[in-house]
Order: sequence, then C-alpha cells, then structure tokens
Amino acid sequence: MREANSIPDISDETQDTNLTLQVGSSIKERRVDKYLHGRFSNYSRVMLQEVIKAGFVKVNGKAVKPSFKLSPDDKIELTLPELPSKEIMPEDIPLNIIYEDDDIIVLNKQADILVHPARGNTHGTLVNALVFYSDKLSSGFSETVQRKKEKFKNVGEFRPGIIHRLDKNTTGVMVVAKNDFAQWKIAKQFQDRQTKKSYLAIVHGTPELTADRINMPLGVHPKIREKYAIRPENGKEAITFYEVLEEFRGFSLLKLSPRTGRTHQIRVHLSYIKYPVVADDMYGGKLVYPWQLQDGEPAVQEPVITRVALHAHTLEFQHPTSKKQVKFEVPLPEDMQNLLDMLRKYRKV
Repeated sequence: MREANSIPDISDETQDTNLTLQVGSSIKERRVDKYLHGRFSNYSRVMLQEVIKAGFVKVNGKAVKPSFKLSPDDKIELTLPELPSKEIMPEDIPLNIIYEDDDIIVLNKQADILVHPARGNTHGTLVNALVFYSDKLSSGFSETVQRKKEKFKNVGEFRPGIIHRLDKNTTGVMVVAKNDFAQWKIAKQFQDRQTKKSYLAIVHGTPELTADRINMPLGVHPKIREKYAIRPENGKEAITFYEVLEEFRGFSLLKLSPRTGRTHQIRVHLSYIKYPVVADDMYGGKLVYPWQLQDGEPAVQEPVITRVALHAHTLEFQHPTSKKQVKFEVPLPEDMQNLLDMLRKYRKV
C-alpha cells in the first residue's frame, strides 16, 4: 500500500493509474475532491470531481460524492485517467478551405476523418492536418463541464482550433479558431444557441409531415457505449427541426436545423421517427445498391454510398472581430450528389 505522503504529482505521461491512499492523522473534515486536488495538482479540481462522480473513487470500499468529508486513516481507492498530451503530430492531410482570415478558418470537412485525436486514434485527424497547415491556432483546451459530463475520459483534451465537431463520416462546413479570443467568442455563440446550422440528409422513407420538430432528450445508450439513444428519464434536451425538400419512392431529401448540439443528435432523432439516414448502420440505415434503385434483379455491385448520407450544409455566426453576421455554404459531396442524382433518375414520385 502506498502512503498518501509518498505519492508525487502525476506527470503528463501518466496512463490510467490505480492507486490506494491512506489519509493521514492530521486530515479532518476535508472534502475528498479538495484532498485529491492537493495530492494530484496536474489534474484540475473539475476533472477530479468528474472522476469521483463517475464512481472511480472509493473511500473505505464505498463510492462517494465530491463533497464527502474525509477522516484520519480513511482508505481511498481511485483510478486516475491518462492526462491528455499537449503534443499533436503535424500530418500533411489535404484540407478543403473555403475561407480564411486572421481569426478563423472555414473548411469543408471530408468524410472518414475524425475531428480530433482520441484514445486509439492519435493520427490522421482533422487536428493533425490543421497543425501541419497553420502554426496559428487557438489553444483548444476544454473542460468536460463545458462540453459534456460523460464520465471523465475527455476532460481537458488538447484540440487546437476546434470549436465544434462533426461525426467522422459526416461531411460539411466547420469553423476553426486561429486564436483564443476567436474561439471564446464563437464557442459562446454555440453555447448560447446563437449560431444557425443546417444539414442535408437522404433518408429511408418520407415523413408524413412535410415539416416538423423533433423534441426528444438524448443520452448515452444504456448498453452500447458508442451509441446514443432517446432517454426521456435522464437525457439532455435535444431539438431538431426538419423539412422535406424532395420526395422519392422509398427515400427523401431532408433539410435539418438542430437547435441543440448533442452527439449523434440528427441521426438518433431521425431513427426515432422511423426515417433513418441512408447507410447509417448504427441507427437503422441501410446500404443502397444501384440495382435496388433501378428496381432490377439483385447483382454484385458496390453501394451507391458507403457512409452516413449526412452533410453539414450551412453555418451562420457572428464574426468574432468584425461582428458582422457571416454565412458559409458548401455543396453536397460527390457520393451524396450521386445518390441524389440516381434517386431523381430512377425513383421520382
């Protein structure tokens, strides 16, 4: 057993670490979060509170709250997460930049690329590409309390330039900050729901209502960690407006305007109302083949599109320095446009 006074501060190279501490005789009525922050100063108190809330701290064998008061000789068992690296490897990955000035970069994100490094995916991300492209990016640090409180694994991650995210296989418009002032100003607009975003999606089926609002709370799936689900009992507010732009036999093109920014929000909401996004196998979407669209005989063919048919079409916000309202729009990527062209050719109502 390690004694508390023998535990050094944990360095940036720390990986998930299981520790056992013995509270000294001089410690009385001190909150466990404050005590741990004093022992591990490289971890913010907010981060340690999330570790405690997630159940990774036990005192005398029992999970506790951050406000729990310690007594002499209490035994603390805890698991500390790996601290994020402050180093991002620059990688020469092509970027489709549609606008740039001293404060922001606006780009058209391609498919099949993560926005920022995560465990098991430290290379090949948009952040790696941005660091290669520019040496002027915002610091990109964020606390879980400002983004999401799903345990503690994303606390304090280093994401230079990143203000908001798109899913790995979602294409479309994103804004990146080149300095901390720009990041703060634009991030606050996202937080206060002052930005305007629209997406285009090709879905299975056609909703009965040509326009409607989906207002269903979202949370982490109760059984599958990578998924999200409708969680009326404890989910966070999630609102998506949709409009049917074009109808086809068995499919439709939708415009979607989310009023909140929950992870997988559009995909989960569309699955919930029984119109999943094409090729979104996580939430009920199916691959579509040319012979199906042509009402032909089954044939060995490649799918028309191999990733989620979802595209961030427009983004509008107030520029951080000029304070002018700016709007950026990017066209459908080739794979979605090809699917849409085939629907127009073979599946017109």
